Amino acid sequence: MSISERLHKDTEQVWNKIIAHPFVVELYQGSLPMEKFKTYILQDYSYLVDAIKNFSIIASRAQSVDVMRETVEIAHLEATGEFQGYENFLHTLGYTLDDAMQVEPFPVNLSYRGFLLTTSSMGASQEALVSVLPCFWSYLDIALYHQDALSSNPNKIYSDWASVYLSKEYAQLVEKLRRLVDLTGDDFSYEKLRSLFLTASRYEYMYWDAAYNLESWPV
Repeated sequence: MSISERLHKDTEQVWNKIIAHPFVVELYQGSLPMEKFKTYILQDYSYLVDAIKNFSIIASRAQSVDVMRETVEIAHLEATGEFQGYENFLHTLGYTLDDAMQVEPFPVNLSYRGFLLTTSSMGASQEALVSVLPCFWSYLDIALYHQDALSSNPNKIYSDWASVYLSKEYAQLVEKLRRLVDLTGDDFSYEKLRSLFLTASRYEYMYWDAAYNLESWPV
């Protein structure tokens, strides 16, 4: 069993909750209230910006040329393809990039990004890669699990958004990240890697939950 497979198996309980979260279920069925989806999309701006920064940090601290090159490629993909897709999707919802820039991140968004950036800045590059993997991989697992519901989804906005995660290109991206994680070998404590993977997985669940409940700062 590879390291990524073992990490996935050991956090299965959290991932099952992510896949069964009402935001995810209702999104793929087409019944999610649009206000909740818009909240999620608008919150994603600050997350995407920091994701680009995060991969740049990982690349700068990589201990091999191969890892550096591949993480630079991911950073470029985030900064071009995904960000362009995000901006186009904002326009579909009637928003501009300036609108998204003005949105205050809810608490879990800020905390999650802080966790990722701190891990990348203070830990080894392989530890940082483990911490970013749940975000990418869980979206693929969600899409694969709910793809039958998506085929009959009456909301074109939702089906267009979710279909991205069923694409060949997205599956290849997840496979690339898994391969980078599996290169870790025995150089790091598995329990340390498991803790990072588990924390990121919990943040994924909390992010969906915050968007579903339209959370904001209490004061």
